Order: sequence, then C-alpha cells, then structure tokens
Amino acid sequence: MENTDFLPLQRTDASAESVYVARPSAWYRLQQNKLALVGLGIIVVMIILAIVGPMFSSYTYAEQDLMAANQGPSSAHWFGTDTLGRDLYTRVMYGARISLTIGFVAALINLVIGVIYGGVSGFFGGKVDRVMMGIVDILYGIPLLLYVILLMVVLEPGLTSIFIALGIAYWLTMARIVRSQIIKIKKEEYVIAAQSMGIPSWRILWRHILPNCAGPIIITMTLAIPEAIFTEAFLSFIGLGVSAPMASWGVLAAEGINSMRSYPFQLIFPALAISITMLGFAFFGDGLRNALDPKGGDKS
Repeated sequence: MENTDFLPLQRTDASAESVYVARPSAWYRLQQNKLALVGLGIIVVMIILAIVGPMFSSYTYAEQDLMAANQGPSSAHWFGTDTLGRDLYTRVMYGARISLTIGFVAALINLVIGVIYGGVSGFFGGKVDRVMMGIVDILYGIPLLLYVILLMVVLEPGLTSIFIALGIAYWLTMARIVRSQIIKIKKEEYVIAAQSMGIPSWRILWRHILPNCAGPIIITMTLAIPEAIFTEAFLSFIGLGVSAPMASWGVLAAEGINSMRSYPFQLIFPALAISITMLGFAFFGDGLRNALDPKGGDKS
C-alpha cells in the first residue's frame, strides 16, 4: 500500500495566485486617500500663489495710499486695503512667501540636525547615547514656545532671528524618532554582517541604516512645516516676528484684529490663508503616515 504521508501538497491556480499578490505601494495607498490628495493640492496651490501671486497685482506690499485706506474688496483691491491703504491681496500673497519659507527652512534644519544627532546617538549607543539624549531631555523640559520666545527676546525680531530660533528648538522630536528607529534597525542581520566585514561605521549608518528610516523621517518633516508656520504666525502676532513693513500671515492677522469690528475682511483673508494651509499639511501628513505604514495601509 502506497504511503501518502509525504506527498506534495497540490495547490490550485487560484490559491497560488493569492500567495503572490504584491503589496500595494506607498504611492498607491496615498492615491486612495482622498483627503491626502486634497491636502497635497492645497500645498501645491499655496506654493504657486506664493511664487506668482504678487505678480498679478500692480501694487507692492509696502506701497501706501492713505486716501484708499480701509476700502473693502473691489476690482481695484481684490482683498481690500488696510489702515494705511496698502493692498491686502499683495500683502497676503507676499506673506505666503515668508510664512512658507519659514516652514520649509525650519523643516530642513530639523532634518539635518535631527537626523545627524539622532543617528549618531542611536548607532553608537552606550555613554554617547546617554549623554546626547540627556541633553535632549533637558531641552525637552522647556516648553517649546517659551524656548523660542526667550530666544527671540535675546535676538532682535526679524526673519533671520526666526530661522535661528526655530533651528535651535525644532530638531528634538526628529532626533528622538531617528534614534529609536536606528536602535531597532542596527540589530538587523545585514547591519551585523556589514560590521563584521569591517565597513566603516559612517558608511553603514549613511548607506544601510538611514535609508530604512526614510518613512518616519519624511512624516516628521512634513508635520514640522505647519508647526513652524503656526509658531511664526504666533510670534508675529505678539510682535516678535518679522519687522515692518514685511508682511507674514501672523503680522497681517495682528494688524487685522485691531479693526476686526469695523473692517473684518482685514482679518478674514490672512486667517483663511493660515487655516487652509494648516489643513492642507494636516491632511497630507496624515495620509502620508498611513501610506508609509504597511499596517495602516492594509487596514485602509
């Protein structure tokens, strides 16, 4: 009698195909998230308006016309004018340049300092890790806004001072995230194999470990941009932001709130610009998180 205990398992074509179904890519999962696409569209539109928006106006952001002060939206002034007769549309578009530039520059500084600091701390570990993370913990003990405000008081208000303040304070979260990712990844077999082959530590960190941390790094960087924009708007609102006559969205909101009862449009337009941009980055950042997380992508 033939022994059937060790016969190969017969699989149908359908079952075989189901085994080899490819996992959807991150871009495919992002495309399925409608809110993320809406957020991406908002970001792209805001960047385009910041670049070309002021070109559609015949006014400059600092040009004053006291005879045309506090005029409502019209064909001559699409968003109206402020208390000094300056064209509000031009100032909102110019403010987009400043606010978005601050957001992207702060995110870039966050990327460079946070990745290098967290990468070195997580890869070498031991005393190096304890000392470096101890410094981060001390800085984390100070509320972020208080930390930035104190720096802005020491430094003179202005665009360069905002870059310095945000650059010093905004890399802490990135450093922690990169460190935690590297601590997990450096235990992988391919990293241990690279170390046993005598490959320099900097090369292992740069070519083998950091590329596998790209997902959390991109997500953190994306979410840092609206946070920096909002922080700048708050600093400008309380008088610690860019100096007049430069116009960021925070400066315009601070100027508009003084005449909110009589001329509400002076506050509505810059407030809408801030709100729409925040929503755009929030939608896109949330969708990007789900797209780069395989488990989150499977659930959706």
